[in-house]
Amino acid sequence: MTETASPAQAAPSAPGAATPSDTILSVRDLKVHFPVYKGVLIQKQVAKVHAVDGVSFELKRGETLGLVGESGCGKSTTGLAVIRMLEPTAGSIVFEGEDIARFDRDQMRKMRRRMQMVYQDPYGSLNPRMRVRDIVGEPLQVHGLDTDPAQYRDRIASLLAMVGLLPDMADRYPHEFSGGQRQRIGIARALALEPGLIVCDEPVSALDVSIQAQVVNVFMDLQERMGLSYIFVAHDLAVVRHISDRIAVMYLGKIVEIASRDDLYREPLHPYTQALLAAIPVADAAVEAKRQRLVVTGEVPSALSPPSGCRFHTRCPHATERCRTEIPELIGSGDGRAVACHLHPA
Repeated sequence: MTETASPAQAAPSAPGAATPSDTILSVRDLKVHFPVYKGVLIQKQVAKVHAVDGVSFELKRGETLGLVGESGCGKSTTGLAVIRMLEPTAGSIVFEGEDIARFDRDQMRKMRRRMQMVYQDPYGSLNPRMRVRDIVGEPLQVHGLDTDPAQYRDRIASLLAMVGLLPDMADRYPHEFSGGQRQRIGIARALALEPGLIVCDEPVSALDVSIQAQVVNVFMDLQERMGLSYIFVAHDLAVVRHISDRIAVMYLGKIVEIASRDDLYREPLHPYTQALLAAIPVADAAVEAKRQRLVVTGEVPSALSPPSGCRFHTRCPHATERCRTEIPELIGSGDGRAVACHLHPA
């Protein structure tokens, strides 16, 4: 079976430029801490993992915000907490004007029609015992929207067509599809309830490179047609650059820089962002030989006991005494970007 692709365009936007009318999501000081217990019969909390530790950002309607960073930096945890698949420890999550961080189970059940998720593993995220028709239609069944059999079948066929699959594929099982096709099934399932926000948790990292661009184009085409807003979690900076309007760079549970896609790649301000971009290989050997690299040494500190001050200071070649003792705030500047670094005050 062959993959299909759909072209699309995405327009860049600037952080801080959103007004209340065009902001779909506003996250303020979000924290997700996981307790660590010791003991068998009598357990006692002895520490906590600071997975997400004071993250703030806004997302406009129809915008894609890329979340990037090393493994374990908290980007996937942030995405899961935003849609309450993980319970936040503190902070506010204002989605479409309502703070869902304080919603109970029944309130969140109703709100989930407006926010969905596409998972990283296209193999593990689909029930192998269910036909595609039932996988894609499960959200409709859960929310009681499958009452008319004819309309239900038409809806499934329409959803499959939207992601580039044929309607007759609805009667097949997941094992009969390639990885890229399985991810398209996952996207169709996420679209079933016509959400406004979709969290994409590294949705192409498990796919072959030849298929990744096709699936990314599906996301972009759907966004253009349906006005979707994405939080796109990824570690592949080339993919993030292609699909994102703005990019937030995370390090050890905190956002260290937010900027439009073009600004971030043209002039990264935070030393960690500079190191990430410098690690991207360039095909031209002559250009590669002339590139200036920011050398980052050492290992990522443990989220069980984050460093004082700036969390990047233990690996930053520009660190000063102030960096070791004072936590830098994520401060916006006049050009619509924000950076948490003492070297770049507002």
